[in-house]
Amino acid sequence: MNAALTEIFGLAPDILRPGFLVFLRIGAVMFLMPAFGEMMVPMRIRLAAAIAFTMVVAPAVLPDLQSDLDLSRPIFILGLSEIITGLALGLSLRLLLHALQVAATISAQSTSLAQLLGGASVDPQPAIGYILLLSALALAAELGLHVQVSVMLIKSYDMINAGDPIGGANLASWLVRAVSSMFSFAFTLAAPFVAVSLLYNLALGVINRAMPQLMVAFVGAPAITMGALLVLALTAPLILWLWAEQFQLRLQSPFGTK
Repeated sequence: MNAALTEIFGLAPDILRPGFLVFLRIGAVMFLMPAFGEMMVPMRIRLAAAIAFTMVVAPAVLPDLQSDLDLSRPIFILGLSEIITGLALGLSLRLLLHALQVAATISAQSTSLAQLLGGASVDPQPAIGYILLLSALALAAELGLHVQVSVMLIKSYDMINAGDPIGGANLASWLVRAVSSMFSFAFTLAAPFVAVSLLYNLALGVINRAMPQLMVAFVGAPAITMGALLVLALTAPLILWLWAEQFQLRLQSPFGTK
């Protein structure tokens, strides 16, 4: 019995240290992961999700980690590298969710459904944003988010080895391209609302020139609100389909920007 315990404790450092590094990467990803990392999710649930993903990912990557990982390096350096890698992976997915929020803000402001610079108020998200955000999270969960995230985390060790730091220049270059791609995708999603807003303002200008005595703003305000709701009802399925397609591609290639 004592010999067996001694053997187990002798193997513990070779298993616990790589396992702890896997948990650090996954915990950092969970901090920014859509659905799992939302503020509405209690901290205990997020911690339990990180532990559950660790139990799924660790058996698949531990054999390679035990053979390739340089355990002579300080655990602080290894852990810091894993946290930075996890945050980069989580941010890659979070930016796509933020693109949906930016698109909703542009749409709401274009159709007079939100105040300009509404993000600085107590309620930072217009109603359209909440509808699209919750719908996107539900769609991602329905498409098997937990399975796809597990696959992404396992494949991430092929892209970035455990304990290898991401170069600052590479990280900055990728972040600039990712943010640029995020805003481009957001403007694409919001294009129907911007087009409706343009047509509305052109029509309002023509009516105002033809009938200066008519208070066109009072007539046009209900019209643009109804038009925005109709456009949302018609385009929301397409917006969510485009977002889900990009999200699937991002899960397959976390550091891709297309």
